[in-house]
Amino acid sequence: MRIAPLPRVGAPLLTLGASVFLVAAYNLSFWKTFVAATGGIRFGNVPVYAGAFLLLVLLFNAILTLFNFRFVIKPVLIALFLGASAASYFMNEYGVVIDASMVQNVFETDPKEANELLSWRMVETVTVLGILPSLLVWRLPLVFRPVRRDLLLKAGTVALSLLAGAGLLLLLFKVLAPAVREHRELRFLLTPTNMFQATHGYLKRKWAAPVVIAPLGTDAALGPKWAAAAGQRKRTVTVLVVGETARAMNFSLNGYARQTNPELARQAGLINFRNVSSCGTATAVSVPCVFSGLTRDDYSADKASRQEGLLDVLKHAGFDVLWIDNNSGCKGVCERVRFEDVSQPVPGDPLCNGEECFDERLLRGVPQLIRTSQKDLVVVLHQKGSHGPAYWKRTPAGFDRYGPVCRTNELEQCSRESIVNAYDNTILYTDHFLARTLDLLRASAAREGVDTAMLYFSDHGESLGEKNMYLHGAPYIISPAEQRTVPMMLWLSDGFRQRFHIDNQCLAARSTQAFSHDNVFHSVLGLLNVSTAVYNPKLDLTHPCAREI
Repeated sequence: MRIAPLPRVGAPLLTLGASVFLVAAYNLSFWKTFVAATGGIRFGNVPVYAGAFLLLVLLFNAILTLFNFRFVIKPVLIALFLGASAASYFMNEYGVVIDASMVQNVFETDPKEANELLSWRMVETVTVLGILPSLLVWRLPLVFRPVRRDLLLKAGTVALSLLAGAGLLLLLFKVLAPAVREHRELRFLLTPTNMFQATHGYLKRKWAAPVVIAPLGTDAALGPKWAAAAGQRKRTVTVLVVGETARAMNFSLNGYARQTNPELARQAGLINFRNVSSCGTATAVSVPCVFSGLTRDDYSADKASRQEGLLDVLKHAGFDVLWIDNNSGCKGVCERVRFEDVSQPVPGDPLCNGEECFDERLLRGVPQLIRTSQKDLVVVLHQKGSHGPAYWKRTPAGFDRYGPVCRTNELEQCSRESIVNAYDNTILYTDHFLARTLDLLRASAAREGVDTAMLYFSDHGESLGEKNMYLHGAPYIISPAEQRTVPMMLWLSDGFRQRFHIDNQCLAARSTQAFSHDNVFHSVLGLLNVSTAVYNPKLDLTHPCAREI
């Protein structure tokens, strides 16, 4: 029987139809997760679902248009359909996600193991979603315009798709941002982009040269101020508090109308730096950057991962260094020092709920640590802080001063006022946590006879609806001030200031000057009078206020 010929189709229509098919046919797992992440199926969410669907179609159409050339587009689509049909089968059938580890399994599975995964249902799925659409594409007669006109049409299609997609993204940002941030697995579920991301990650890891960590500051030694104070036989305890998602503009110490810092406002000798910029807008960038010794202009993840950082330099100088974490780890900066994770909830612990622990748990073992340590001590406390969008989970009972608060991570269901209320309560709790840290250091100074200091800074800020932006992580070049301006504070005990000859009045006079994360590395070395070639006094914010011996 002769098969009827298919109608001729313009090449642009093929890419648009293929984009719709890709988004609709291969992404059951993605859409299930997306619907759950945005509050479940309900009539009011229909515009969100339609908008997200159209946004992905426009994105895929822009990408496929770049391959829409004679002898190119058909093989590309066939490969996509076959690969996506297999990927969607395994995601739907086994609940897996497509990441680099899964691709590694594919490449390294032996024939016997692979054979155990085959089934008639897989054959059916690949046939219906892979082979049949591929045959249709292969047989479809395509119409291509003359080259010059075709290139102009492609450029217009790409531009229009991206422009319309950007407009949709802005309209839906309040809904999409928290859903994607809280459900990071979505990027592993969106087919076929997950296949390319996972394969790229696997090949990059497989072919990458072994990382050799270059030493940094191995010449570090205690400076002359230590020799001058040697007769006092006092140890030092320096606490570095790494805040999470705290933006400076919501601190009453910086002029915010609400009293979010009532306890810190009563702390004698606390220097609050009001104009500080972060290195990045996400923890994965800012934390490695601030401890790396690289400035923001020079920083890259690859550079930072290939050299030692601040904590290593302090170890070289003879300090006992410990990182205590109530977050998601130290992003590689504490790999060569002691590490303690206190983020996992313990039943019956009043400083934990069923899901996580509050930041005060970071302090629980510090007094004992100070008592038993035989060396000068540097302790890093990594907060959970104000991590969103579930701000209301970050605070224990008694810190819900501002209300009503948003009690869902689906920010589109909340008013901006309730989102800000929940966020401000986290700042109020950070105020309490920092005040308790200072109380602990004062008590240790009196009881143990140690000289103590605390430096607090947040890793990045947060958008709370300004310009229809929420959360953080925007590209730095276009990020708003809310995501880049962070709090930073310094407190020194009387003994610490006297030992290192630091003038608090001078520091207070500098509190309104512009500083950044670039200053942290060198300021810590300067505070502790660590002598090393990697120290840059121009980036040490305390240097003009410290008298030389």
